[in-house]
Amino acid sequence: MRAISSAAAGMLRARLSGAARVRGGHGDGAGRWTTPGHEVRPKGYPMNRTPPPPGESRKWEDWELPCYVTSFLTVVILGVGLNAKPDLTLETWAHEKALERLKQQELAASSDALAE
Repeated sequence: MRAISSAAAGMLRARLSGAARVRGGHGDGAGRWTTPGHEVRPKGYPMNRTPPPPGESRKWEDWELPCYVTSFLTVVILGVGLNAKPDLTLETWAHEKALERLKQQELAASSDALAE
C-alpha cells in the first residue's frame, strides 16, 4: 500500500514540476521576487518615473481624469446620501414610542383631573 502511495506522489510531483511557471524559463529555482531584475540601480523616484524637466508639467495618462472625477463624485454622492438617510435605529424607534406613551399618560392624567 505504501509503495502505491509513494509512486502516485512521485508521479504527481513529476507532472506538477513540469507545469510550474518559473520566471525566465529557468529551472534553477529563482523566484519572481528574488531575481535581481534588469536595472543595475533603482532610480529612487515613485513608480520609477523620472520627473519632467524644469518648467514642464507632467502629462496626464488616459486613465487619470476619469479615475479622479469618478472618485470625487463617489465621495460627494456617499457624503450626501449617507447624511440624508433616515434614522432607522432601534434606539430612535424606542425613544419615539416612549415619548408617545408619556404624552398619552399626561393626557390621561389631565383628563382625570378635569373629570374630578
